Amino acid sequence: MLVAFSSPLLNSLYLLKYGPRLSSQMSGFGSLPVIVHEATALLLVGYVLSRRGRRLRDLGLCWSLKDVGVGLIVAASSLLSYGLGAYAIQGMHVAIYGTKAMGYSARTIFGRPSVLAVVPSVLLNPFFEELIVRAYLMTEVLELTGSATLAVLLSVGIQTVYHLYYGWWFAIALTFQFLIFTLYYVRWRRALPIVVAHGLFDLYGVLRLF
Repeated sequence: MLVAFSSPLLNSLYLLKYGPRLSSQMSGFGSLPVIVHEATALLLVGYVLSRRGRRLRDLGLCWSLKDVGVGLIVAASSLLSYGLGAYAIQGMHVAIYGTKAMGYSARTIFGRPSVLAVVPSVLLNPFFEELIVRAYLMTEVLELTGSATLAVLLSVGIQTVYHLYYGWWFAIALTFQFLIFTLYYVRWRRALPIVVAHGLFDLYGVLRLF
């Protein structure tokens, strides 16, 4: 988990404190370290599993059209959850501070990326996040402790922290989306639907940058 997420976590905390900087915006070659990092982390998970006589299938990654269809349902459910959560967060912020919560937009953080940066990222990132911070982490926590609550809290908590570059309030709103992914996985232990759902949101976010 440290190999996979220490760099995104530290970068997120840096952006939270100092704001977006030009060097953080995605370009073709500028995104290469991120792509290599995510691919390496996934290979490491595969290696760790193989040393224990297991495969990605044991994390629930099975290829089927049914799981793709379920992914659409998970995406719709998580979108609804995020919308309700964001509305509640904005209401709390207005009640406390008298103004709407403000955060950094994706365009401010990532700029307008090149196609060379977008395609590998959209294809790879959903697997990177959902197979590691969701499927692998939750499977390990469930087997070690037997606590579904702890597995859910750790998965959502870590994923929220490395999204803090959007600002505290918007990152908290994202937890409502992450929570749907997590609750689905803890109930059904299928990884492909949440990978599909995550990929759809990444694709939508990238299209908005253009």
